[in-house]
Amino acid sequence: MTAPLFAIVGHPNKGKSSIVSTLAQDESVTISPIPGTTVDNRYYPMSVDGETLYALVDTPGFQRARAALEWMQKQPGSSVDRANIVRLFVEEHHDDTRFAAECSLLTPILDGAGILYVIDGSRPFGEEYEAEMEILRWTGQPSLALINMIGDSDYSEEWHIALGQYFRIVRIFDAMTADFDRRVQLLLAFGQIREEWRESLETAVRILQEERQRRRNLSAHIIAETISRMLTHTLQRRFSDNAAGNEVRESMQLAYKQDLTAMEQQCRSHVEQTYNHAHLERHEPHVQLLDQDLFATKTWLLFGLTQQQLITTGALGGAATGGVIDLAVGGASLFLGAGIGAMIGGVSAWVTTDRIADIKVLGLPLGGEQLSIGPMRNINFPYVVLGRALYHHQMIEDRTHAHRAPLELEQQPAWLQTVDKDQRKRLEKIFLKLRGQKTLNPDLVDSLAEQIQKLMKLPVSHTTETPA
Repeated sequence: MTAPLFAIVGHPNKGKSSIVSTLAQDESVTISPIPGTTVDNRYYPMSVDGETLYALVDTPGFQRARAALEWMQKQPGSSVDRANIVRLFVEEHHDDTRFAAECSLLTPILDGAGILYVIDGSRPFGEEYEAEMEILRWTGQPSLALINMIGDSDYSEEWHIALGQYFRIVRIFDAMTADFDRRVQLLLAFGQIREEWRESLETAVRILQEERQRRRNLSAHIIAETISRMLTHTLQRRFSDNAAGNEVRESMQLAYKQDLTAMEQQCRSHVEQTYNHAHLERHEPHVQLLDQDLFATKTWLLFGLTQQQLITTGALGGAATGGVIDLAVGGASLFLGAGIGAMIGGVSAWVTTDRIADIKVLGLPLGGEQLSIGPMRNINFPYVVLGRALYHHQMIEDRTHAHRAPLELEQQPAWLQTVDKDQRKRLEKIFLKLRGQKTLNPDLVDSLAEQIQKLMKLPVSHTTETPA
């Protein structure tokens, strides 16, 4: 079964390359606001596991459509000869620099490619477009018109009237924002204008849907493994005296932050690569968020002491004061209130970082030969990381490959707050088990990935308000 080929044609600088990039899921397509960037035909196959489902050819924009049509209209013949007249035009003018663009874009169409004619619906209709549409009609190839809204003005209504006289199907299609369903609908529309393509395109849609689910499942496992590594991560360093110990403590605190930050960034990169966004630039407030929300020493017990260690040191008595931890889930903040500490078992121990250096563990000064940071004891930490990861995943999954602006992750939605009680219990059960692991547990990673896949299907609320 031959994969369908679509020629993307139209006036210069109307978004043709953007549509190719979106439909081919290819970020290598050159997109530029400068007219005439595409000067030669460029072919882009849409392939999954080595199988080409369909292919697109990005063509130069029409340059001398009126002159080309005038030449064709002077040739003898009836309407049944028009396709041959267009072919004759290409044969006689393929070395004529005046018609280089017309000959290039018509060649794949004459070889059997379907036509996808692109116009800018934010600009008014003009007579200069009629020559282009008439030439395309003369080819006799199946065609479909797309109204691409590039600017803020809207002339789509008059374009619908004009395009409807030349094309059976007219669609508004924004290459920057078109979601997966709209892309699928466009492919199926081509099956309506050429019967022999119907089966191929229906198969392509099915494979694309399966590929989307595979990518989602893979992303869920990437996120689950990242959270597992972050929860079990520890750092240990040796030092000889208290002065050196203070220096080591500060450097370890910084290294621990950097390790967890690197894990999160690596997770983001792997998810982006899963969706063929390997060169995406990303903007997010790493330092501000991590320093003030996730890793500030004011918000948690830095060294992750066990209940027995706290009891042994006497920290529950003279070195700490009691308090109640806020267990709110979601958002960018840990919601730990003004205190510092960690919930361990049923005992709440609150220890300032200034006092940790004076605490003894099992009778030995903490500033002894070895200092440990981790594993993670903060109860809300995995929910924060998970919420951030799910938010990032949805933005990547919905992002078209024509969208080249940096990915902005400034707003952190509190959508995990809407997860039902049973779902949260399942998550907390897994997180509790992960906290007790010293190394990565594949079974727990799989269980967490299964829950993450379910969360990926939920709509995201972009509110940043904290629930009462």
